[in-house]
Amino acid sequence: MAGDETSTDFGFERVRLAEKQGRVNEVFRSVAKRYDLMNDLMSGGLHRAWKSAFVSSLRPSRTRPFRLLDVAGGTGDIAFRTLEAGGPDTKVTVLDINEAMLGVGRERAGHRYGSRIDFVAANAESLPLPSDTFDAYTIAFGIRNVPRIEHALAEAHRVLKVGGRFLCLEFSHVDVPGLDKIYEAYSFKVIPRLGAMVAGDKESYQYLVESIRRFPTPGTFARMIEEAGFGHVTHRPLSGGICAIHSGWKLA
Repeated sequence: MAGDETSTDFGFERVRLAEKQGRVNEVFRSVAKRYDLMNDLMSGGLHRAWKSAFVSSLRPSRTRPFRLLDVAGGTGDIAFRTLEAGGPDTKVTVLDINEAMLGVGRERAGHRYGSRIDFVAANAESLPLPSDTFDAYTIAFGIRNVPRIEHALAEAHRVLKVGGRFLCLEFSHVDVPGLDKIYEAYSFKVIPRLGAMVAGDKESYQYLVESIRRFPTPGTFARMIEEAGFGHVTHRPLSGGICAIHSGWKLA
């Protein structure tokens, strides 16, 4: 991201680094109760298929213990899919900085998964978790909202076991001629208006659209993942590049 070390992007606006997290928190407090609706509007309903492909890439073990840390996963979408795909010894820690999002996740989980799932309120840039603990770290549609992405990547590397995998699902840059212009028009002309009509919140949806455009290109983000210490870094575009799955491994 361009700019000095004391400022960062909040959509198309430059803000003080210390200010961004509070403003992001307010966006997600606003949309927490209608999070599925938000994702439907942002993705045209495709987010469910993307999340299923994401968890299929994760491949949680059905025969041995498997511990997942799902960051920015408050509502539990990735956690629940992982628990259903994995075996009885699959356990998920859902971590989110936003209590409203975690509240939605706890309510959805109910008593279905017992001790196989727990919810933690914490910052992705400073995880209150021991090193070398998890078999996998996932973050879906969350990393672009982190003020200092490089700090979150370093923390992901720290808490993973050697041989553990980092997986990120995030909106990306459309690479299909024609589709790029259609998606651009839908993003800026339709999504904020739908947010205003359906959720009474145009501003949050405007930020979310702008934050996608400010997120690094797949190649740039791959280099950031490598700089955090990961190896075998790859990215796989989905739906013409509307989003992408980014992968890296902790090799040492």
